[in-house]
Amino acid sequence: MAVTFKAWAYLGTLVGAAVSALLAFALWPMARRWARVGLGVAIVLVVVCATMSHLNYFEWMFHPVPQPGFISADSAKLDSGEMVLALNFNNDARAYPVSQMAYHHIVNDFVGDVPVAVTY
Repeated sequence: MAVTFKAWAYLGTLVGAAVSALLAFALWPMARRWARVGLGVAIVLVVVCATMSHLNYFEWMFHPVPQPGFISADSAKLDSGEMVLALNFNNDARAYPVSQMAYHHIVNDFVGDVPVAVTY
């Protein structure tokens, strides 16, 4: 059901914005000065909302770490209680601090020559 809704969402948003614009233009000649201002603001809001509904704003908020830097476990300055996401593959181990992952949410890395995407 959600996939069907997503497939038709673009058309539904476009039709809704067009109907709203036609309604505003139909009411324009009968409206007084302040009502016209309200209609103008409403149509701008409809256009902005229709545009925003098709953008992936999560891409603006979360930026993956494209090339993480690592240090040895002995030289790491983490508190003893700090949580990490650990990955061990083909005798190649990595630890990603949760405090850093909470901001980025994803790290693109190679572990044992295998590309991985570590997420939190």
